[in-house]
Amino acid sequence: MDDNRIRAHLFLEGRHLAESKLPALFPVDGGVIEVAMSSYGIRRCHYRPSGGRPSQLAPDPASAEGWRARFGARHPGLSRALAAGSVLLLVIGVGLNLLQLAEPVSQIPPVMQRVGTFESPIHLPIWLNIALGGGAVLASMERALRLRYSSLLDAAGR
Repeated sequence: MDDNRIRAHLFLEGRHLAESKLPALFPVDGGVIEVAMSSYGIRRCHYRPSGGRPSQLAPDPASAEGWRARFGARHPGLSRALAAGSVLLLVIGVGLNLLQLAEPVSQIPPVMQRVGTFESPIHLPIWLNIALGGGAVLASMERALRLRYSSLLDAAGR
């Protein structure tokens, strides 16, 4: 991050070769490297050869993304279970909290005049709402570390 802007840096064998604001295209021998960010992390980091199919680049082994990639390679079954649990926790956490948030928002006079009031069928204790919100944050971080773009989970990143 530079001056409140995220920038992509291109390194080759430990040497800094180039820098660009995002989304970035770095011309390299035989093609380009494409880098794009979403609201939750790296959306795309691929090598696109001039006459072939793009391929995802491997993350730096010292990064959190590199740790997640090694974990996925060493424990594929556990990695898939963690990914499924993260998606489930994200959907449930966000869904339940939004459902409960709709009730007080519908009590705001301008909103009440336009759409009426809404009474949430679910009322969870505050500790559970905080736990679900925290779980949703952790789940979204886990999804971002996988370096796989999902149009369903990252519609805002388009």
